[in-house]
Amino acid sequence: MKALKQSGISYLKSGHGDAIILLHGYLESKEIWIDFADDLAKKYTVLAIDLPGHGESELITKDLSLEIMAEAVKTILDYEQIEKCFLVWHSMGGYVALAFLELFPERLDALSLFHSSPYADTDEKRKNRAREMDIIRAGKKAQVYTAHFPKTFAPDNVEKFTDEIKKMNERAKNMSDEGIIAALNAMKNRPDQSGLLKNTKIPIQYIIGEKDNFIPMSILDKLQLPDNSELVVLENSGHMGFIEEKENALRAISGFYA
Repeated sequence: MKALKQSGISYLKSGHGDAIILLHGYLESKEIWIDFADDLAKKYTVLAIDLPGHGESELITKDLSLEIMAEAVKTILDYEQIEKCFLVWHSMGGYVALAFLELFPERLDALSLFHSSPYADTDEKRKNRAREMDIIRAGKKAQVYTAHFPKTFAPDNVEKFTDEIKKMNERAKNMSDEGIIAALNAMKNRPDQSGLLKNTKIPIQYIIGEKDNFIPMSILDKLQLPDNSELVVLENSGHMGFIEEKENALRAISGFYA
């Protein structure tokens, strides 16, 4: 993959064909997608983007919002002259993609909501994000990411993916405190987008892990997807299905965007 940077936003690019854009989650970076992207690049043009304040992308503003992140993604699409794309969004990247859907629906062929939720934070979740922000301000960022990443895997998969967790910890260690705090604040203040998701005419794929510690299967009891949607359940995955069940996830995405 070729590493590029435009307007302070860092991204990786590879492949040829229709465009798939990969957006990472909280405390992650574009590198988390590399193995997955290499396989997708056999059929598609693939861009894996560092969201502002994460990875090697600059923190555009300390008053970061999901809308500002979505505009940063559009900046890369404009630069690469990509008129339409398939957005694949993991966790926090899903919140950004919903903001993108609201702002720039004409740029989308389809969306894959990958271990994410259209709902606003609960009061409890907002308190947890505020607590994490306080920990980071106190200079104890390691407490946040070392506790976070093991929980992103299904309990049975933590030992199996120890090396991957170590890499994630190392990347998070090198992220700026200001960037992480800005992202936490943006997530804490995001609106409920369930109505937008329900009413969109754009094809939606919703991928959920049966053993996800963050997005429980019970979300399916209230989630309303549009008619042109597809539900994929990864039975042996937590919050990292593109790592835990890579082949199944690749088949799902390639089949949806054939």
